[in-house]
Amino acid sequence: MKFLKFLVVGIIFGIVLVKSEAVSWYRIYEMFKFESFHMYGIIGTAIITGIILLLLSKQLKFKNVDGKQINVPMKDRGVFRYILGGTLFGLGWALAGACPGPMYVLVGTGVFSMLIVILAAILGTYIYGVLKDKLPH
Repeated sequence: MKFLKFLVVGIIFGIVLVKSEAVSWYRIYEMFKFESFHMYGIIGTAIITGIILLLLSKQLKFKNVDGKQINVPMKDRGVFRYILGGTLFGLGWALAGACPGPMYVLVGTGVFSMLIVILAAILGTYIYGVLKDKLPH
């Protein structure tokens, strides 16, 4: 019962993604071919919303579920790793037709082939965890 609110928010998030067509393979295809602004508008709105909420959380001293003040640590500077990571993420997104959040939404809509993509994402995350100390950061 404690985590019911997170389940409800997840369901609402999934409905919003489906209704906004953010999980549509065709919309993602259009985005990567620079044929439509639709997905860029959704992503831009999410970025702006995130910035506003982070600024508000600092100003209003929001607390997390444990009652501690939310603190976002500073990221290390470095351009190469962000370009490489973003490129790999984008290639995976383009090949799979979905980024991590919508993968689960697509399974919920009946696209069960996304289970293969989810397993591949979990495997990739595991491999990264194993190799993390050997990679340049």
